[in-house]
Amino acid sequence: MSLTSWAQQLSDALGLELEVDIDPLLDLARDAAHQVERPAAPITTFLVGYAAGMRGGAADDIADCIEIATDLAAG
Repeated sequence: MSLTSWAQQLSDALGLELEVDIDPLLDLARDAAHQVERPAAPITTFLVGYAAGMRGGAADDIADCIEIATDLAAG
C-alpha cells in the first residue's frame, strides 16, 4: 500500500475530511528525528496535528504549525 493510500484510508476511518500534504509532514518528522532525537518524530507530528486542529484545521493552520515546529527543531 502506498503512503498516500494509507493516509487517505486512515483519514476516512477517522472521519476526517482532509487531504493530507504528506511531504511537509515527512520533512518535519525527519528534522525532529535528526535535530532532536529519533522519538521526537512521532511526538512532534502528533503535537503539530493537535495544535493545527485546535486552530481550526485549515491548510494554513497546518502549515503554520509545521513552520513553528521546524524552526524550533532547527534551534
